[in-house]
Amino acid sequence: MLVASWLVRAARTRPAHEALAGLPYGELLGAVDVRARRLAATGVREGDRVGLALPPGRDFVVVLHALLRLGAVAVPIDPRLPTAERERRLDGARHVVDGGSDDARTAPDRDAPLRDAHDTDAVAIVVHTSGTSGAARPIPLTYGNWLWSALGSAAALGCPPGERWLCALPLHHVGGLSVLLRSAIAGTTAVVHERWDTDAVLAALHEPDPARGGAITVVSLVPTTLRRLLDAGLHGGPGGATTLRWALLGGAAIPGGLLEDAAAAGIPVAPTYGMSETTSQVATLGPPLFPTTVEIAGEDGVPRRRPGVTGEVVVSGPTVCAAVAGPDGRLRTGDLGVLDDRGRLRIVGRVADTIISGGENVLPLEVERVLEQDPAVAEAAAFGRPDREWGERVCVRIVPVAGATVDVAALRARAAAELLPHQRPRDVEVVDDLPRTPSGKLLRRALS
Repeated sequence: MLVASWLVRAARTRPAHEALAGLPYGELLGAVDVRARRLAATGVREGDRVGLALPPGRDFVVVLHALLRLGAVAVPIDPRLPTAERERRLDGARHVVDGGSDDARTAPDRDAPLRDAHDTDAVAIVVHTSGTSGAARPIPLTYGNWLWSALGSAAALGCPPGERWLCALPLHHVGGLSVLLRSAIAGTTAVVHERWDTDAVLAALHEPDPARGGAITVVSLVPTTLRRLLDAGLHGGPGGATTLRWALLGGAAIPGGLLEDAAAAGIPVAPTYGMSETTSQVATLGPPLFPTTVEIAGEDGVPRRRPGVTGEVVVSGPTVCAAVAGPDGRLRTGDLGVLDDRGRLRIVGRVADTIISGGENVLPLEVERVLEQDPAVAEAAAFGRPDREWGERVCVRIVPVAGATVDVAALRARAAAELLPHQRPRDVEVVDDLPRTPSGKLLRRALS
């Protein structure tokens, strides 16, 4: 199916409306078309895979849309990657746009064919998984995947015409890209920060002056960055300093107490669960995104929509990348979850992260949520270590709240009171931080 080019449509219907902070859609389309013709002059053609190794910002956005206007396939990568990993991720790319590219100085090809429509079955962008469970994998996402994801997000969160979505996530990651593309599809504004800076994000969220770009209405965060903002003084609610409709929170397990602290500060949080293979969001505020289907594969391995059963989360629908789904169109996520009787999804861990101690299954998230109730604990990460007697023993690493001292004996007492014997941590280590990917996900395989 063909649909109108998102950028062209937005530029025609809202030419004076900001696409990026300070850049209206009409001007963005003009810059994109010039860049697309310059790229065409260097040999970029429809269907070519083109590496996009630029930092977040205006140039990244212009090149991304220029590639889509040509019908080329964008492959965004982190420009800071080591050479070997960069080459691995760009395998199959015929061109690369980076800080030293010649296309920005090349005379435009005035006859280059630019696309005014997108084929929903065609691949638009290849994103890479975050690599928490091994080497990052390429995920080819189609225009249809992105379109349905944007529509589902709007159905879950709303999408007023004055939406201003702040993105301080990496743009080579599906979470950051989603902000750009859903904003273009809706003709709303994306506010892009080049990197995470707590003070800069806090200032943007507390910005009261519409003449300086208007108020932020949605921000995409991971638990670590929400905690930093709250500690730095983020506050909203009646009479508060922000006009946030939502803080979309995903990318990692939510530590105990974080949602309560956000609510006390008047910050409306929308917890979300998603992944690269599903074009970001799967379930937001509990229910699956429209029209996504979430099922649970129980002990028999058969996916069904059954409440109260813990098992592997299985996802299907038009946001799922067909290249990684099974023959039946279902994606087995490797995550463990449970549906309630209203169809709301709760993630309880990873299949591969399950610790088997003395023949009993231990879900790390269940251990972490108990320990994170201690007011001195900022984060807890549970993992298994080989044990001659038990097969694996439960271990945890604890990050204390700034300025606090963790009482390990008190933690052990809490665990004894609230966890079953096989769930209680045998090793407790206090550390300054936990290993994470650039997008903020816990790198659990690096713990042991």
